[in-house]
Amino acid sequence: MKNTAADRIVVIGLGSPIMTDDAVGLKVSEAIEELGMPDVDTLQEAVGGLDIIPMLNGYRFAVIVDAIQTRTYEPGTVLIFDPESFDSTIADVPAHDVNLATAIKIGRELDNSVMPEIIKFIAIEIEDLQTVSEEMTPSVAAAVGPAKNAVLHLISEFRCPNEKDRTF
Repeated sequence: MKNTAADRIVVIGLGSPIMTDDAVGLKVSEAIEELGMPDVDTLQEAVGGLDIIPMLNGYRFAVIVDAIQTRTYEPGTVLIFDPESFDSTIADVPAHDVNLATAIKIGRELDNSVMPEIIKFIAIEIEDLQTVSEEMTPSVAAAVGPAKNAVLHLISEFRCPNEKDRTF
């Protein structure tokens, strides 16, 4: 088996619990944690850049849940991405400015044998990233359930990659 954690899955919720809608990734990861799935570990972190690499190491599958603000979608829209979706954002920048896509690329280049085989991103379009508050806006708070369901869908795909064998 490629990874030491065999078929274990990690769900990493990123964000800040005091910056309004930025907490949505944390809330989704907490919702997954409450389900108590024995093959799924959950983390809630306020990190970025290269700090994500050690959290991914040893898992076969990973889901990273985070807020996104594109202003292209309605607040509360749940989006699913592959790391390749962010290839255009990979850049040679100082270590403190590294985005998630660049960090994953660096992690794979350093030691691909401990990085997940499959990494997916769940991004929730947010409305407010500026206000210091522990309360999310209503549209983003309402997206926690659908985002949790998106994570569960990905976990189901990880467990049974052949569609005919998948149960929902």
